[in-house]
Amino acid sequence: MDFMKMRAEQLKKDYASCGFPQEVSGFRKEELLLPMRDGKRLRTVLYKPEGLDTFPVILRRTCYPQDEPLIAIDAENFSRRGYCFIYQFCRGTGGSQGGWFPNINERDDGIDTVSWIHSQPWCDSLGYWGLSYAALTGWAFADAAKGKVDSMFLLHYGTDRFTSAYHKGLFHHDILTGWSMQNAGWPVTADYKESCRYMPHLAVDEALWGGKLPWYRDYITNEYPEDDYWQQGWWKQLRDIPSRVEIPLYIVSGWYDHHHESTMKTWSRLNPAAKEMSWLEIGGWNHGLLPVLEDKATDRLDNVEVAKALHWFDLTLKQKQIPSKRIRYYVPGKDCWMETESWEELRRHTRILYLDAAPGPAKAPAAGRLVCQAPVTADSLTYIFDPADPVPTHGGDCTLGSWNATGSLRQPEAGYRKDVLSFFSDPLEDDIILNGRIDVELWVKSDCENTAFFASIDEVTPEGQAYHIRTSATTIQHELPRGAAYTPGTPVKVTADMSDICYALPKGSRIRIDITSSDFPQYAVCSNQPGPWASVTENKIAHQTILTGGDYPSCVKLLVL
Repeated sequence: MDFMKMRAEQLKKDYASCGFPQEVSGFRKEELLLPMRDGKRLRTVLYKPEGLDTFPVILRRTCYPQDEPLIAIDAENFSRRGYCFIYQFCRGTGGSQGGWFPNINERDDGIDTVSWIHSQPWCDSLGYWGLSYAALTGWAFADAAKGKVDSMFLLHYGTDRFTSAYHKGLFHHDILTGWSMQNAGWPVTADYKESCRYMPHLAVDEALWGGKLPWYRDYITNEYPEDDYWQQGWWKQLRDIPSRVEIPLYIVSGWYDHHHESTMKTWSRLNPAAKEMSWLEIGGWNHGLLPVLEDKATDRLDNVEVAKALHWFDLTLKQKQIPSKRIRYYVPGKDCWMETESWEELRRHTRILYLDAAPGPAKAPAAGRLVCQAPVTADSLTYIFDPADPVPTHGGDCTLGSWNATGSLRQPEAGYRKDVLSFFSDPLEDDIILNGRIDVELWVKSDCENTAFFASIDEVTPEGQAYHIRTSATTIQHELPRGAAYTPGTPVKVTADMSDICYALPKGSRIRIDITSSDFPQYAVCSNQPGPWASVTENKIAHQTILTGGDYPSCVKLLVL
C-alpha cells in the first residue's frame, strides 16, 4: 500500500473513532471558480450537509492538489456531522487561475474568500482549519478575520519566516530547498542532495531545476534578519499579524516540527486579548503529527488531528463559546502532558555543565567530560572539517525533506567519526525535566576566516544507548558584528542556541554533547569561506579547535523545570 493510501485509510479510522457521530445522511457537492478582487478565479469546492438550511462552515485554502483525495475525506466526514466544508486551491494550483507565486497573494485571496462565505445566507458561523502551508493561508488574514471568522485551528506554521529559513548564517535546506524543488511550478527531477551542494548555490535553479525561481533566490540571498527582505513587505506584515489578531486560535506545534521555533515566537507575539481565548499545544511528533521518539512509550501522545478539529469547532462554531486560554505540552520520556498558565513564565532554574577536554567515561578515546565546575586548567581538542564529507543528519529538529531522519532517534556511538567530539556527564543523581531553551557556549579557534560549529545534546541511557534531544549551530561570521572579519587562529566565543524543548531525563542517565561542524542536509554545509554563502564557488578544509577550562570555559546551559 502506498503512502497516500495509508494516510487515507488512517484518516477514515480516525473519523470512525473520533467520538463525534454523524448527524445527517448525506451531502451535496458543489464546485465553482470564485472571483477574487483582481478578476482571477479560484477553484472552490463545497460539501454542504443535506437537510439543513444554515450550518457552520469550515474553510481550508491549500496549494497541494495532490492532497485532494485526503481533503475530500475531511470534507465528507465534516459535512455528515453538520458542517459545510469548503476547500480552495491557491492561485496557479489545483485548477485555480493565475500564476503560482508562493505566499504573496494569500492575504487578499483569503479575505475575499471569507467575505464571500460570510455573505451567504446558509453560513451560520465560520472557522478556518489548516496545517503547514494551509495554516499560512489562514495566518495571512487572521488579523482581518474578526466579524467574519469565529475561530481558527492552525497547525505547524509560525509567522516568523526568517527563523524557518536560517540559523546564524546556516540555511535550512531541508525545509526550503526541498519544498521549493517540490513546489517550483514545474516538475523538478534533479537530485535533492546534489542540489543542496551545488556551488554557487545562487545558480542552482537554472543549472539543475530547469528555470529561474526568483522567490527561492530571495531566500538564499538574504541571510541576515535585518535585511530589508525580512523587515519590509510581506514577511514583516506576516510577522506582525499575531499582535493584531482578535479571534480565538488553536495553535498546534511539535517538538520535532521544523516550524516549532517560529511557532513559539508567534505565540509570544499574540495579542494578549486573543491569547486569553486561545490554545497552544505542543506534542512529541513531527510535521505530520507522527511519533518520532525512538524506543520511547507514546501511548498518551494524543496525536489525532481530526479529533482535535472536531472538538475545537464544536466548541467555537456549534456551541458558540469563547474558549479560555490553555497551554498544554507533551513530555517525551514520561509519556504525559503538562499544562501551564504561561510558557514564558514557567518556574525554571539553570543548570550549567562545563566541557572538559580530559578523557571521560566513554569508549571513544577522543571523548571529553561534562563537569559541574569549570576546569581550572585550559585544554583543547581538535578535528578536521572537510565540507566535502559532512556529518549526515540523524535526529533532526528542522527537517522536512529528510522525513525519516527527524526526531529523538538513537545515535551512533561516540567516536564514530573523527570530526565529531563527544562530551559525557556523570550519571544523573535525580530525575530532571529539561524545559525551555538550551545554549551551548563554545570557545573555539579555526584556521579559516569563517566556519561553522554544531552542538547536539543527547540522552544516554544506563545501557549506553544515546538518543537525540536537540541540535543547533552557528557560524563565526554571524557571531561577529556584521562586516567584521575573523582573524584565523584567534579564540572566539560562539553560541549554539537551541529551540525550546521539554524532555525527561531519568536518574542514572547521562548527558552527551556532540561538537562538530556540519549536519547535512538539515543545514547547508559551510564552505569555510567568508562572504554571502550562496555566492561561494569552492570549499575549504578547516582545522578546528575546541577550547575548555581556564580562560575558555565552554559550557552547556540547561533550563530545568
